[in-house]
Amino acid sequence: MTTIRSASAADAAAVAAIYGHHVLHGLGTFEEVPPSEAEIAGRIAAVLERGLPYLVAVDDAGAVIGFAYAAPFRPRAAYRYTVEDSVYIDPARLGRGLGKALVAGVIAACEALGLRQMVAVIGDSGNAGSIGLHRSLGFEHQGVGRSFGFKHGRWVDIVWMQRALNAGDAAQPDAQGLDLGGA
Repeated sequence: MTTIRSASAADAAAVAAIYGHHVLHGLGTFEEVPPSEAEIAGRIAAVLERGLPYLVAVDDAGAVIGFAYAAPFRPRAAYRYTVEDSVYIDPARLGRGLGKALVAGVIAACEALGLRQMVAVIGDSGNAGSIGLHRSLGFEHQGVGRSFGFKHGRWVDIVWMQRALNAGDAAQPDAQGLDLGGA
């Protein structure tokens, strides 16, 4: 049985290993050098310090087998109700519903915060797994940015998808949104 829980600094090594694989072998991220465990620990802390969700999926043996989180979409104040999600799964565990469970947890946590929009910026227009995962959770296709990155010897597109949270844009926000530092 898989458990989903909030990440902690103790998960940094496992998260770094999963993400590092995707950095080196995939197109879902445009990073080309895997971040260190210390860098990942700092990234986890930065998300959690904002009160945003950073979740891990853990197997029966206690091993982290996937992670997902929400981060501010952009630093300007008008974006304070919008977050961007990210999700990565251990390559040996793909296709088992872990990503869907993790992103669903991130969505629920962001709705509880009163946020209004979630954006997915998916690397590679051929990334059927991530596109399908997001579609299954109510994200709608918003467009494709052609050749936004160059990785693994080829130009790579990004796919923009978006999902309304709570009332979306149908009503004025009833929460303050994220603290983006006055940008």
